[in-house]
Amino acid sequence: MEKLKELAIIVPCYNEEEILPKSIKTLIALRENLIKKELIAKTSKLVFINDGSKDATWNIITKEHQKNPFIKGISFSRNFGHQAALLAGMYNTDADIYITIDADLQDDPKVIEDMIKCCYEGYEVVYGVRKHRDTDSFFKRNTALLFYKLMKILGVELVANHADFRLLSRRAVEAMSKFTEKNLFLRAIVPLIGFKSCNVYYDRQKRTAGTTKYPLKKMVLFALKGISSFSTVPLHLITLFGVLISVVSFFLMLWTICAYFNGSTIVGWASLMSVITFFSGITILFMGIIGEYIASIFVEVKNRPTYIIDETLD
Repeated sequence: MEKLKELAIIVPCYNEEEILPKSIKTLIALRENLIKKELIAKTSKLVFINDGSKDATWNIITKEHQKNPFIKGISFSRNFGHQAALLAGMYNTDADIYITIDADLQDDPKVIEDMIKCCYEGYEVVYGVRKHRDTDSFFKRNTALLFYKLMKILGVELVANHADFRLLSRRAVEAMSKFTEKNLFLRAIVPLIGFKSCNVYYDRQKRTAGTTKYPLKKMVLFALKGISSFSTVPLHLITLFGVLISVVSFFLMLWTICAYFNGSTIVGWASLMSVITFFSGITILFMGIIGEYIASIFVEVKNRPTYIIDETLD
């Protein structure tokens, strides 16, 4: 029989004091059940990363660690973001397989058993994929679908309806550590690893306590980071559009010259302002797109640490 794998469930936390006690209780029961079914080793652990929370999140993790030594904790010196918390949990924990899941447990923890079974079948990356988005608002559901379509057009490989609920083998995590960029977008980084992968499907639950940590503003910024980090298509489009505008402008210039010599020119304020406004808007838009890429370069060249750990519970 194959040796049982040691599992580490990585849980990033940011101001989760309302939901965390219930989530910890659920994950403890899940761990015990998986051990009883002989799917994971008894040394398997739960790792909670406190991402600079301002509430009692770290105190709750500390108390649970004192009662259950298999509960580990990592606390950041400040808020570094969800993606950094995921990396810190994996890079600072020794295990055979890693499963990342948000503290609200809206991603169904029951399918973790299916993920582990897939791992024993030889899959090193297992994506948790939502069956549908019925629990989302109309706006969020349709903007999410638009985002996946846009990323596909831009040439970025993503697993549709997958967030950061996934299983990674130790080898996959070691491979991912070679991606050293600071603009973290793990949903696109993980497919680049290229190891054997599969999907497990689940129904996403509604949040029972606390508030979402991804309001509209953060979602938009996250999407922009993903595009600027993994696709150069917008820059190529700017070049092509610039060429197109130049060609059109050249023919308009010829038409204007011909009209002048034919004596049919008409002074028109409205048409002039319309053209100026249009091209000014296009110019500003393109400058904004280029600015996003410059901002990404700015962050990368500084090479600042992705996160700083203030305290650990081993």
